[in-house]
Amino acid sequence: MGPDFNFLEITMKTLCGFVVILVLTRILGKKQLSNVTFFTYVTGITIGSITGAMVIEQNINFFEGLISLSLWVLLTILVETISLKSSKARVLLDGQPTIVIKKGEILEEAMAQCRLNMDDLSMMLRKENVFSLKDVAYAILEPNGQLSIMKTKGAESVTRDDLQIKKPAVTVFPSELIVDSQIVEKNLKEFNLSKKWLYQELAKHGVHSLEEVFYAELQEDGSLTVDKKGNSREYHH
Repeated sequence: MGPDFNFLEITMKTLCGFVVILVLTRILGKKQLSNVTFFTYVTGITIGSITGAMVIEQNINFFEGLISLSLWVLLTILVETISLKSSKARVLLDGQPTIVIKKGEILEEAMAQCRLNMDDLSMMLRKENVFSLKDVAYAILEPNGQLSIMKTKGAESVTRDDLQIKKPAVTVFPSELIVDSQIVEKNLKEFNLSKKWLYQELAKHGVHSLEEVFYAELQEDGSLTVDKKGNSREYHH
């Protein structure tokens, strides 16, 4: 009777745990599923660990574990909401990308800050099918630890557009200048751009206030892409 009861209890706990995980992952959304940051990665592991303990451990009350799991999910949603509303909180919680190769040159200080050595960098480059530094114009270490690469024009695969239209030379790495109506001061400084220049470029798009802008991005050729609030998008050459 005892073994049968234990088997039934474990079966019920497993089914309930499965349903709970299914519901919570739907609540937390796709960002949690993709583990785009270290925070979401740790959160995913913690939720899985709590659920596993609820199912396996006999001395853990299932409903107490459910309360703990629910509180963890609520805290995660709270943190994500704060991150969504505040750019400063987003940087604090999620971190920000770091340029480690700029115009073909390795930025040693940036690598040291990221605790990244040359062996690590070489391995990450090879994963992106890059086997020589001369093929890299820019490389950025993302908050989730992945490396994003812009290859030099000669190292890129030939496309139909390349055969028909001569591309402008790369002068900068495409970077965000405005996010949620907030100027990204770091990127302005990185490319030696002034706020006066930014406002002049926005004016060319008919934008006279930062509150009108949801997102603005600096392009390779120095032009500006502007995404206004209200889902209207413009591109300026």
